[in-house]
Amino acid sequence: MDKKKLYVGNLPWSVNEQSLKDMFSPFGEITEVVIISDRYTGRSKGFGFVTFANEADAEKAIAELSNKEIDGRKIIVNIAKPREERSNQRGGGYKRDFNRRGY
Repeated sequence: MDKKKLYVGNLPWSVNEQSLKDMFSPFGEITEVVIISDRYTGRSKGFGFVTFANEADAEKAIAELSNKEIDGRKIIVNIAKPREERSNQRGGGYKRDFNRRGY
């Protein structure tokens, strides 16, 4: 797990990549900032990722910014977890036998 990459959640819609970088840059050198947006509307999904050059700076940012209120919302700041592999199957629900004829 990369302890330099942080997940930042519960972001106000007004936050963009530059404002997120400005918020985290006092804690150290940032190598990447990404806000995740809806692929169809382009609107922010309310979360993103900030990657620092070193782990110590990332830890300082977590300590200082976790639960900080921005535009009325308390942001969540954690070490980012790797994305789990997605299978092609959709989960849950009743399985139907479409080949069976009921008459």
